[in-house]
This record gives sequence, structure tokens and C-alpha cells, in this order.
Amino acid sequence: MTAAANSSGTQVRDDEPESKLKRKITGPLLFFFILGDVLGAGIYALMGVLSEEVGGALWAPLIVALLLALLTAGSYAELVTKYPQAGGAAVFAARAYRWPIVSFLVGFCMLAAGVTSAAGLALAFSGEYLTTFIDVPAVPAAMVFLVLVACLNARGISESVRSNVAMTVVELSGLVIVIVVVAIMLGNGNGDVSRVGDFPDGATPALAILSGAIIAYYSFVGFETSANVAEEIRNPSRVYPLALFGSLITAGVVYVLVGLASSVALPSAELSESSGPLLAVVGASGVGIPDGVFSAIALVAVANGALLTMIMASRLAFGMAENKLLPSAMGKVLPNRGTPWAAIAATTLVAMLLTITGDLSTLAETVVLLLLFVFISTNIAVLVLRRDRVQHKHFRIPAVVPILGVASCVLLLTQQSAQVWMFGGLLLAIGVVLHVAATWVRHRAS
Repeated sequence: MTAAANSSGTQVRDDEPESKLKRKITGPLLFFFILGDVLGAGIYALMGVLSEEVGGALWAPLIVALLLALLTAGSYAELVTKYPQAGGAAVFAARAYRWPIVSFLVGFCMLAAGVTSAAGLALAFSGEYLTTFIDVPAVPAAMVFLVLVACLNARGISESVRSNVAMTVVELSGLVIVIVVVAIMLGNGNGDVSRVGDFPDGATPALAILSGAIIAYYSFVGFETSANVAEEIRNPSRVYPLALFGSLITAGVVYVLVGLASSVALPSAELSESSGPLLAVVGASGVGIPDGVFSAIALVAVANGALLTMIMASRLAFGMAENKLLPSAMGKVLPNRGTPWAAIAATTLVAMLLTITGDLSTLAETVVLLLLFVFISTNIAVLVLRRDRVQHKHFRIPAVVPILGVASCVLLLTQQSAQVWMFGGLLLAIGVVLHVAATWVRHRAS
């Protein structure tokens, strides 16, 4: 395998297509990219919300959500290694269906999910974890936080993913602290192991687990953000599948252990009342970890999730602009940094506006709703594009995996509430209007 320099001076392999973006992400960096996004976007913010659905059986929906996520992750592994371009699901839809409206809506769902997720994480950042240090209004604090994330995003992908490595280590240490202090709590004869099998009064366990899996699924959906930096990964055909599956399984094991620890330490009623549930778990253990220490770790974790989500959203907007699904202005890149500054600015502004509306639970469920449509499209695209051959080797999954992936997404869609459907439908309607307007502008220009 030979290598050559592209226009940016970066060494690329001969099976890697040319790109305006710099290939700076190695296999280990990609592993931490995905792991950091999954861990930061989930357990620190949503464990209390999840306990409302399943009581003390927090581990059960987490396992179900992991298995469902792995099905769609298999489809991403094939398509990303087959077409390593920025844009992710929108690019896959454009290749598979060749209908501009379909590829636009898939990309728009992904964009909407990304900025909605970032808004939710910004609100989580400005909740109990931040008020441990400073008492400030939540919405203004969330907006300032998003601006700081945008500045790091614009500085460069290399700086962003290297910052992610450090923040992932910090957030993982926080989850290890939760597991260790509850183990010490048990060793001292405290805690209640019997709670790990308790469901809410009157609940049907199977239905409660399925309902909880919708919320838990949000804790794993960070994996799809990696598809939007495919154009910046070195040797994606080899390193992407290993990083993707390795990070998801690692996150799943950590989640289950933290879920068990949370149930042992506190009753579900107390977990569900806290906007900083893991802080409450550590406090209940009696080990003596200062609130400030754990709150700082949690803030880093949530910040990391927001950073990686906004990296995804900006790269997706850039990729859609390159494929003429969004205005070409979104494709503008900083000449020295090689980062899509226009896309970063636009997605950050939308995320800031979304912090004004909705609570964390509604935002999380809306993210899942939008992403389920994206995942259905991606799973079907794998089968449609099987007849399309490429010149380089890539990962390939059995045909039954994307079929099961579609079925799992449909199952989760049936569990969404009417309020979430209305909110998601409104966002999709906005997408249709934008597509019609963009088409009309291009038609007038031509």
C-alpha cells in the first residue's frame, strides 16, 4: 500500500479518497471519540429519568438498548468503510435512493437530532452539577457553554479529538468512582441489593424495560457521530469497525455496572428526583468523596458529549453542503485550520435557541425519535447498496443484521409518546420547508 500527500499536505493511503479535510484521527483517537460521546451523552444525565420507567432494574433496559444499538452499528461499519466521506447517513441515503428529498430529510433528521442533543447536554451541564460551584440561571449558562464548545470545535479536529481523549479518561474515572464507592458501601453492610430487581408498582416488567430502552438508547446513540468524521480518519476500512464495536461494548459494560451500583445505593424515587443522579449516588455511599470533585468530573463528561455531538453536526452540515443538499456557504472552511467554520456557527446558533424550549427528558426522546428514522434509512441503504462495488476492501455484515436493525427501530418507534411525535413532526416539517426553499433558490439561480 502506497501513500501520497493530498492538497493539505496530509499523507493519505491510495485507497483513501481525496478530501478538503485533514485526516488526523487515528484508531485510538477514534475509539476514544466514540467512547467519550457515548459515555458523556448518557449515564451522567439520564440515570434518574430511566429510574422512573424501570425502578431499580436499571441494568435491563441498558442491556436491551446496547443489543439494539449494535445491530445498526453493524450497518454503519459497512457503509462508513465503504464510503468514507463526511455527511454520514445523508450521503448513504443519497447513494441508495437517489431522491434529493429523501437524502435531505435523512440528513436533516441527523442534524436536528445533533443540535437537540447538544441543547439537552447544555441544560444538563447547567443543572445540579454546575450549581455545586456557582448559582447561575440555567439557560444563559447553557448558551455560554455552547459558544465555548464551538470555539474548540473551530480550532481544529486534531485539537478537539485530543481534548476528547483527556475528557474521556476523566469521565470514565467518574463512573469508576461510582462503582467503587458503592462496592465499599456494600462491604460496610449498607445499600440494598434487592432493589436491582424491583419495578415500579403495577408495571409489567417487559413493557417497562421496552419503554426504558427508548431512554437508554439515547445513551448509546453517540456512535453514529463517528460516521460524520469518516473523511478525517486514517485508514478507515481497518480501524473504524474495531473502534466502533470496541467502544460500544466497553460503554455497555460500564453502564450496566453503574446501573447496578445506582440501584443498590438509592431507591428509584430518590434517583428520579435528582438532575445530578450520580452525584446523589456518590453522596449516599458515605465514602466521603467531596461533591465538588464528582461534580467537576460530571461537568467534564457532559461537556465532552456536547463537543463530540457538535463536531458531528457541523461535519454533517458540511457534508450536506458538499453534496448540494444545503447551501454552498455551509461548505466554507478555515484555510489554516481546515475546519468548517460556517457549519459550526450555524449549528451552534440552533442549539442555543433550543435550550430555551423543552426539558432534558423531552429533548432526549426527540433525539431518539429522529435518529430511529435515520437508522431505518441506513439499515435499508446497506441492502440497496450491496450491488454497488468499490475499489477498496471494506467491512461487510450478514444481510440479516440490517433487517433486524430495521425491525428494532420500528419496535422502538411504537413506544414513543404523542408529545414527542408532535415535536419531531414539527422539526421534520421545518426540514421539508427548507428543502423546498433551497430547491427553489437553486432553480432560480440556474
